[in-house]
Amino acid sequence: MMLSGFFRLGVWQNFFRAWRSGYSGNLEGEGFTLGGVYVIGAGKQGVLLEHREKEFGDKVSLASVLEAAEKIKPQAS
Repeated sequence: MMLSGFFRLGVWQNFFRAWRSGYSGNLEGEGFTLGGVYVIGAGKQGVLLEHREKEFGDKVSLASVLEAAEKIKPQAS
């Protein structure tokens, strides 16, 4: 996203949401990498949930993560 990320309304909304909720990070790092969350099942189940940030501060739904984690089936040994 580089510099264009600072001009997006969603980025500023996410920043103020985090600031109001008391988030305090170290803000170290290069600052241009978006993150993501994957829930991967055992064996051949593969990816059960994939969430990639579209802009800085996108959050994955906790309910989605828990729902995907419940779908993980133990691998037979």
